Amino acid sequence: MSNQSKVIFIGIAVIILVFWAVITVIPLYWMIIGSFQDSLASAVFKPQMIPDIWSVAPYERFFTKNNAVQWLLNSLFVSSVLTVTNLLFASMAGYAFAKLKFPGSNSIFWVLLGTMMIPAQVTLIPLYVLVINVFDLADTYTAMIVPTLVSVGNIFLMKQYMSTLPTSLIHAARIDACSEFGIFYKIILPMAKPGLAVLAIFTFVANWNDFFWPFLVTRSSEMRTIQVGLASFKFAESTDYGAIMAGATIGALPMIILFFSLQKYFLQGITIGAVKG
Repeated sequence: MSNQSKVIFIGIAVIILVFWAVITVIPLYWMIIGSFQDSLASAVFKPQMIPDIWSVAPYERFFTKNNAVQWLLNSLFVSSVLTVTNLLFASMAGYAFAKLKFPGSNSIFWVLLGTMMIPAQVTLIPLYVLVINVFDLADTYTAMIVPTLVSVGNIFLMKQYMSTLPTSLIHAARIDACSEFGIFYKIILPMAKPGLAVLAIFTFVANWNDFFWPFLVTRSSEMRTIQVGLASFKFAESTDYGAIMAGATIGALPMIILFFSLQKYFLQGITIGAVKG
């Protein structure tokens, strides 16, 4: 390929990427702008991309809504706990499957992968009956947390990542009489920071945005998460789009902060194995 062809190819690629980035950012921009307009202006078919009148009334309506702050705290608590438990259990299981040899390890791992082939809708009703009717955990944090303490997908992610870590360091630590827990805590976890960062971001975002399961297991307004709570701004004859967009904007802040806080490790994690030297 000649230099001129390379320049043309790069130029076309840049134009496509810029165009795609603009399309991706427009809904986010509209959400933020809509949170500073009245409900009618933000709900019209052709919304004002630059408002004539700026207002913080949607934020006032959102925070004056009963339990709005509690919804944010519930989402933060549930998402944080599930992120920590997934980081802990998925990293431990990933280390065991990747670096430890024990009877039936391959069989157990393939059985776990097989469960990923089962659609979530198939197990939803049995899980709901078990949590609500059998254990009577309706309207509790336990009902929102326990079913997803760790996911098979996260175990698979950590297993694949830890398979790339050098085994020689583990053997050297064992020669120095380091315990398996010491190897995991002092050697594996520091080297696995990029993978853990990717796992933390994906897990937190997934649980923060989760709507259906919290909607099923919560009954009182005090136990709702932010995603479920925003649905209460939709009334029989109207919808308060301004307050919804204000709540969505506030709800997006933790994910943005988390991403930029772990951006360094996140970029390392998603490029692991892309280049071998």
